[in-house]
Amino acid sequence: MCALFGLLDYGKRVPWKVLQKMVQALANASEVRGNHAAGIAYNKADTLTIYKRPKPAQKLHFRIPQGTSAVLGHTRLTTQGDQKFNQNNHPFRGHAGADFALAHNGVLYNDDQLRRQLNLPDTQIETDSYIAVQLIESQKNLTFDSLRYMAETVRGYFTFTLLDRADNLYFVKGESPLYLIHFPFLGLYAYSSTKEIMSAAFKQLSVKFPPYEVIAVNEGELLRIAPDGRITRDRYTVHEDYPLYSSHWYGLGSCLFDWTKQVPTTCSEDSDYLILIELSGYYGVDPEDIRYMREMGYSYDEIEDMLVNPECYGAEFALAEL
Repeated sequence: MCALFGLLDYGKRVPWKVLQKMVQALANASEVRGNHAAGIAYNKADTLTIYKRPKPAQKLHFRIPQGTSAVLGHTRLTTQGDQKFNQNNHPFRGHAGADFALAHNGVLYNDDQLRRQLNLPDTQIETDSYIAVQLIESQKNLTFDSLRYMAETVRGYFTFTLLDRADNLYFVKGESPLYLIHFPFLGLYAYSSTKEIMSAAFKQLSVKFPPYEVIAVNEGELLRIAPDGRITRDRYTVHEDYPLYSSHWYGLGSCLFDWTKQVPTTCSEDSDYLILIELSGYYGVDPEDIRYMREMGYSYDEIEDMLVNPECYGAEFALAEL
C-alpha cells in the first residue's frame, strides 16, 4: 500500500506559503501508508520537475516554486523494486507528446508479461508501476484514450494520478482508495488516498479552511482537472477479476503462488486479499488474521483501514485471538 496526494490551485487565492505547507502536511500524513520513499512532481517554467528520495516524507523538505499551480505526490511502501535505487520510486517521468509524471497506488501483476508481448523497451526501473508509463507512451499522446488503453491492459489493484506539462491533473480510479475535495471559494482542489489522511493534514496545518465539497470518483472512471478548474470525465472497462499471472513468484505468508500458471499452489484467496496478506507483515499482522477477518465478513476496504489505522487494528484484529 502506498499513498497518493496533491493539489491544483486554479483560483490563485491561496498564498504560496500556505500551498507549500499544505504539500508537506499531505506528504507527512500520507506516511501512514508508506514511508520507504516519497516524491512530488510540479511544473516550473513549462518544465516538469520531479523530486523524489528513498526517505520518509517527514525527512524531506518539499519546496515548490512561487506560482506553482499543481502538485502530484506519492509516499511509497516498497513491494517491487528496491527503493534505495531512486529510479524505482514514484513519481515516474514519461513522454507522450509531452512530458508527464505518474504515480500509482496498488500492485500490478502482468508488467513483465506485457513487456514481452508488446515488445516494450527494456528499462532499469524494476517497479511494477512503470508499465503504466510505457503503455501510455506507446500510444504517443496523453489522452483519455491512452489512459483507457493503459487501465484496460494492466491487471492488478490500482489508482493512478498523472500531471502533464500544461498542469492538467488526471485520475484513473481503480479499486485503490481516493479522496478528492474542492474549495469553490478558493479555487482549490486537494486529494489524498483517504479522508483520514486529509483530516490529519488539516490538523498539521492549523489553518481554518472555508467549506469544501467532496468530488466523487468511482471505480472505472477517468477524470481530468484542467488548469482552469474544469472537470471532464470518461470511463474504462473494469475487469471483473484480475488474472494472477506474471513472471514473478510471490511469497505471501503461508501461500506461494506461481503466477505463470495462474493457479495457487497452496491456497485459494483471490488477488485483492492476497495483496493484504502480502503486506500484512509490514504492519505486524499475522496473515491468518487477515483470513479470519475475511471469514467474519469484513470487506477488503474495511480490513485495509484496520491495517493503516492502528486504533482500529487493536480493537478489531484482537477478535482473531478469541
